[in-house]
Amino acid sequence: MATVQENWQTKCTSISQRTKYIFNTALLSDVKFIVSVSNGESESKVIPAHKLVLAIGSPVFFAMFCGQMADTRDSIELPDCEYEGVLELFRFIYSDEVKLTGSNVMHVLYLAKKYVVPLLAEKCAEFLRKNVDASSAFSILSHSQKFEDKDLENRCWKVVEVKTEEALASDDFVVIERSLVESVVKSEKLNVKEVELFKAVNRWAEKNIEKQGIASDGNAKRAIIGEEILKEIRFPLMSQEEFARFVIDSNILNVQEVGDMIKHYSQVLTSPLPYLQSPRIGVLRRIGRFKEYYSACWGYGGSLDSLILSVDKDVRLCGVQHFGCEGCEYTVYMEIKDATSKLYLAKTSGTYCSEKDLDHLYYGFDILFDSPVILESGKKYEISSMISGPDSWFGKKGQTSVNFEGINFTFSRSESQRGATNEKHGQFRQPSSLLILVNYTMH
Repeated sequence: MATVQENWQTKCTSISQRTKYIFNTALLSDVKFIVSVSNGESESKVIPAHKLVLAIGSPVFFAMFCGQMADTRDSIELPDCEYEGVLELFRFIYSDEVKLTGSNVMHVLYLAKKYVVPLLAEKCAEFLRKNVDASSAFSILSHSQKFEDKDLENRCWKVVEVKTEEALASDDFVVIERSLVESVVKSEKLNVKEVELFKAVNRWAEKNIEKQGIASDGNAKRAIIGEEILKEIRFPLMSQEEFARFVIDSNILNVQEVGDMIKHYSQVLTSPLPYLQSPRIGVLRRIGRFKEYYSACWGYGGSLDSLILSVDKDVRLCGVQHFGCEGCEYTVYMEIKDATSKLYLAKTSGTYCSEKDLDHLYYGFDILFDSPVILESGKKYEISSMISGPDSWFGKKGQTSVNFEGINFTFSRSESQRGATNEKHGQFRQPSSLLILVNYTMH
């Protein structure tokens, strides 16, 4: 036993400090848990614990130690648990604190659910919501569906839709369940070329064939993929070169199907193809106008924040992203009008919760119109927001002109501006935080 400080109880001013003091020590311990260092390894470690503390922190431990079938052993093995996860579960029960990392959060979440510690489960879910990125989105998505956490699931889908190609290239994609692959290929909101989607599905099939230890050929891959997934891949959206280089060589399609596609490219096909030919509608594309971001020092004094925007090609404006602050809510009234005729094109209002952006650069929230607003080339539009809430992040070194995928967005100061936002700094993160709907086409 480690050296115990004399009169340690008197130096701990609360029950939580006293239970924290005896956490992971043999002091007063009446049970110990034997857990694997990591999954699949024979090496194990011992965690000393206290039945009373665990019983008042978890109904499962209460049943284990105090129920009709109480476990009276002083040494208990947990074969389905890992040391780091169990240690953090116990840390939370003893102290209301937890040290979450990308490597342990999934197992801690599993244990929080298993031992019915809902506050810990919520801390894990919040950690994942804040830290999910393209490389981890599919892994977290699988767990969020398993644990029925709809908010976390939606956050994962948002990342997949915005950063589809990066997410599909991750190591996690090739090990997800077939049902999730089917959901991906059926999604309209994918920011990826169709050939890249096909290549990812092909890699997923090859990985599953390798796992099953069967010979890899076109028929085996097709059996793994299944007709439901295959029919959702929009082969006609690929160029003829992409189809020839990647689809034909995969041997997944049969001779008749390949022949029909060649006739399609040659424009001599007489019967309809069994594949969808309409582009996926894409996702909200974000056009940033600031070069620098600053945290929680932009206040609101009841005045409109406004900005003038013009484009040199027609676009659909779906909404505007605003800056916010971590964990804060904002009440916003937003409008857009023709800057010349003063005709109002759209208005919306509501209360919004700020989240960290997908690249972890700042905190903000999206405000979407009920229907996209068509911005015509050469016209000027005024975007205005009345914002009420805590001080927020803001942008500096704003660009007066931004070229995005061949479209020029120009920003200027509004004559009716009464707030502090202008073309150089302030609110409206994206093109004035524009969220532009972009389609991927055949070429």
